Amino acid sequence: MTSNKKSVGVLPLGDVPEIVLKFIAGHITSCFKLTTQILLPLEQPEYALDERRLQYNAATIIETFESMHFSDHDKVIAVLNQDLFIPIFTHVFGEARQGGKCGLVSLFRLAKNPDGSTPPKSIIHERAAKVALHELGHLLDLLHCEHNKCLMHFSGGIDEVDEMSLDLCEYCSIYLQDKLR
Repeated sequence: MTSNKKSVGVLPLGDVPEIVLKFIAGHITSCFKLTTQILLPLEQPEYALDERRLQYNAATIIETFESMHFSDHDKVIAVLNQDLFIPIFTHVFGEARQGGKCGLVSLFRLAKNPDGSTPPKSIIHERAAKVALHELGHLLDLLHCEHNKCLMHFSGGIDEVDEMSLDLCEYCSIYLQDKLR
């Protein structure tokens, strides 16, 4: 994204705590140096509910948002409280298409520790920011990284999200800088 590119919209789907949206937007601005704006909320994506799984199909939501026009935003990160899946995984914390326009962040599983306990809100907010930055990285054409501390490392479990840094490794950082020029 160069200076003529538009900002990143942070879009709540349903009732999402404003502090989470601000935390995500702030991290996008500070980590990726991109302008962000919190958008007016849209309704929960009931059209994507899979009645058998009682989860929301991330691909269906992304498909819908990819066809929408967000006039002032080149990329959009939508945040929701519902449990997401894609057909090859039992759940996902977030989802985005490589080079696409819209990514998703689900708070549903970020609000629980592996032992079932509830973490402090600060941990939930950090997890949400990591997932949002990771998905935005995919929207900006970054791939999964082999470095387990890199923000772009694949995370299949909440422990891996917690281990992940809020920073990109040197390689991913250079690649992102090139993409943003």
